[in-house]
Amino acid sequence: MRRSFTFLLLLFTIKAFAQTGSIKGTVTTADGKPAELVSIKFREIKRTSVADENGAFTFHKVPVGTYTLVASYTGLNPQQQQVTIIANSETAVNFILTENREQLNEVFVQGNSNKFANKNTEHVARMPLKNLENPQVYSVVGEKLLKEQVVTTMLDALKMAPGVAPTSFPSGGVGLVSRGFITSIGARNGLQSNLGRSSADVSNIERIEFIKGPSGVLFGSGISSFGGVVNLVTKKPIENFFGNVGLTVGSFGLARITADVNAPVNQDKTLLARVNTALHRQNSFSDFGRTNSFAFAPSLLYKASNKLTFLFDAEIFNATSSRPTYTIINPKSGYTNFKDLPLPYRTSLYDNDVDAKTESQKYFVEAKYQINDHWTSSSNLSYVNEFTEYSYQTYNTWTAKNTVARYIGIWGPIKNTYINAQQNFVGKFKTGPIKHTLLTGLNYTNLYANGSSKRAPNFDTVNVTMPNKLINKIQANDILLKPSAVINWRNTKNELMGAYVSEVLNVEDRLYAMLSLRFDRYTSKQTGQDDYQQNALAPKLGLVYQLIKNQVSVFGNYMSGFQNNNPIQEQPDGSILSVKPIFANQWEAGVKSEIFNGKVSSTLSYYSINIDNALRRSDGNFISQDGQQQSKGFEFEFLANPIASLNIILGYGYNENKIVKAAANEGNFVAGAPNHIANYWLSYQFASGALKNVGAGFGGNYVGKSYFNDSNSITLPQYHVVNAALFYNDLKWRLGLKMNNIGNAHYWDYFGIYNPTRNFAVDFTLKF
Repeated sequence: MRRSFTFLLLLFTIKAFAQTGSIKGTVTTADGKPAELVSIKFREIKRTSVADENGAFTFHKVPVGTYTLVASYTGLNPQQQQVTIIANSETAVNFILTENREQLNEVFVQGNSNKFANKNTEHVARMPLKNLENPQVYSVVGEKLLKEQVVTTMLDALKMAPGVAPTSFPSGGVGLVSRGFITSIGARNGLQSNLGRSSADVSNIERIEFIKGPSGVLFGSGISSFGGVVNLVTKKPIENFFGNVGLTVGSFGLARITADVNAPVNQDKTLLARVNTALHRQNSFSDFGRTNSFAFAPSLLYKASNKLTFLFDAEIFNATSSRPTYTIINPKSGYTNFKDLPLPYRTSLYDNDVDAKTESQKYFVEAKYQINDHWTSSSNLSYVNEFTEYSYQTYNTWTAKNTVARYIGIWGPIKNTYINAQQNFVGKFKTGPIKHTLLTGLNYTNLYANGSSKRAPNFDTVNVTMPNKLINKIQANDILLKPSAVINWRNTKNELMGAYVSEVLNVEDRLYAMLSLRFDRYTSKQTGQDDYQQNALAPKLGLVYQLIKNQVSVFGNYMSGFQNNNPIQEQPDGSILSVKPIFANQWEAGVKSEIFNGKVSSTLSYYSINIDNALRRSDGNFISQDGQQQSKGFEFEFLANPIASLNIILGYGYNENKIVKAAANEGNFVAGAPNHIANYWLSYQFASGALKNVGAGFGGNYVGKSYFNDSNSITLPQYHVVNAALFYNDLKWRLGLKMNNIGNAHYWDYFGIYNPTRNFAVDFTLKF
């Protein structure tokens, strides 16, 4: 009897241990970000897992029972949880780790610190898709890089993405050239915004996403250009209390004060608040120009339940500043290159009171709901108002040797108001062995615009070798405020309604296929004109195969972008031309890698963008839609942390954007599209010894020559700007010194606008 009992007990024990379950969990830091490389261990048995780049970990075939799990990582306070394993069931365990201030101070610059290579984003694909699973090329410039380079302006913030050349708009905004096309900063947190007439302060930027190539499927024509999309992602509230205040001073009278304060509002941390603000003052590098701006950006996050969260985000920006002078070269002047112009580089022909006053308000609300374990809903609403009270804009036209025609126009009041609504559903499911990730979405954008401008003929023509009186605001007003100079614009109301679907199929362990389609309906209503409508379909296809699982992928994509246009009703002979949407189609192939445990991240791709119905304007000012254009080239990005504390950024883009077919300029390069664009940055911070926490950085930007016009008769010269930084950074304070344009290069951008000469900035930040 005793032997039978012993046998039954042994059999029961074996059976119990044979029954197993699994554990699936995540590890995040207190700011809500994934905690990579955190070790997860059982106390009772010898089982260990390591959190991946998304902070996720799993254990399979764990014997039933109750255990203690311990999550630990150097610099973070360890955390333990008790977990019970149930047979044939999956148990969820989530850790939130906080900083251990003493240990973190010892490893502040150690460990896997490829700090510039984080490409985790919810905006690029609008679904949880890793970089190595995504057939689209994109780059991210984050807050850490902006801080290390002591970036204080939006124009400087755009310089560290591969294959792009930043530019200022004569109207006061900023943009860039990407893959041969002028591209505006068209998105804020994934919804349509505008920086055409006013900029934005960098104090509230968490990261800038550069999404390459025509991207009409997910973003529509209002946000994307044929060169891509630029999306500003703002800072969000997180669970732990922290703050910092900073002072930056430097060349040209730079004086800048910033603050960033984050705190939980209640004890259970379901209501979180954050405020970013900046006060900026600076003169221009030239004799003409100044900037006075103020930014205030509060945000609030409310966790209504475990499944539902609400985010409110606002940004108020006011600025009184000068517009850069737009330089034009008439071919009859005899000049063929901007570098040959005889006006001294820092000399202006206009007085400093010729300025502009703008303001913008941006409000954003997001509701996220976890429907179940597989489906989520994201509802977004935004309001963007850009108001220009007045904007004096100056123009120099070189008409002959040493001779410039001077002109000033006044734009404003101008009001552009965007109302955006967007609904996305994202889900994961299986059909047999195939895993699906599905996005379905709707978006609506309403743009209301009205305004006026004051224009007149050229004010005068002067010889730059002779002393000249500067044109001031009083002289400009005497000419431009006459009733005959005022042009009232038509009220415009544009509506864009889009519906899109995007599916990623994980066909087998390493093969991913993306199938996407968008329908867009565009309606334009202008006073004095009949309503106009255009419809467009845009597909997107992509394939990814991981040669080495989670390390190396080869990819290919076909993407379509489009631009809606109002019908042009006034040809010179009185005829009417109805313009169809302009489509650009891109083919691209390349390879992505994230190797050596994430210490090296790189992308290499070749693309070809083709336009079959581009607009062109003849010498007789007739407009035709029969042009063909091709932009092709390759891009390379390399982000590396080869040894502890050393970070490397290398980027290069080669582009040929040519007019393939047209009645004029056939075979020429498109204006403003340089063949070569390169960027680089190397930084190192000492981890120990007498120089502990001291760091230095060195890098720059190279942009090859391009042409100012499609006839390729006027050249924008190549330039190479070299910068360097020296900094001290620990947990309590940071001191940074940045030298910009060390070689004092003279250079002009897409619109022939002069750029700053050699300058410096010193930044001190106190952390608490």
